[in-house]
Amino acid sequence: MILKKSLAPLFALLVAVNAVAVIFRQTLEKIGYDINVLLLGNLLICTITAISFSMLYRGMRATDSFGYLRSVYGSFIIKLLLVAGIVFAYAFMYRSAINKMSLFTCMFLYLVYTFLEMQALMRVFRKRKNG
Repeated sequence: MILKKSLAPLFALLVAVNAVAVIFRQTLEKIGYDINVLLLGNLLICTITAISFSMLYRGMRATDSFGYLRSVYGSFIIKLLLVAGIVFAYAFMYRSAINKMSLFTCMFLYLVYTFLEMQALMRVFRKRKNG
């Protein structure tokens, strides 16, 4: 129950960004966005953030400090490697046709998702500490 409630802002952002991208598809494409890159990037970043959140949440529940540190470092490494791997794969596949606007928007979304993830973890930590 706590996980569903904590992840609600992440999924709300996923739905909101995808809805804006679909509704304003023609306008965004005229500006220069590749909507497919934006939609897929948003979905991948949300999924990676949810996995990272669950790893960090399990780490917070660990009884020893090694379990906590393992989850923090594991979450960071997995998130970094997956995002970097996806960006490098995209750059390798579309060398000359990289859509920088969509890529930079996805980078901004990565920061927003990370901020929401940390906010949710702090909320869970405060409830756990008080409860």
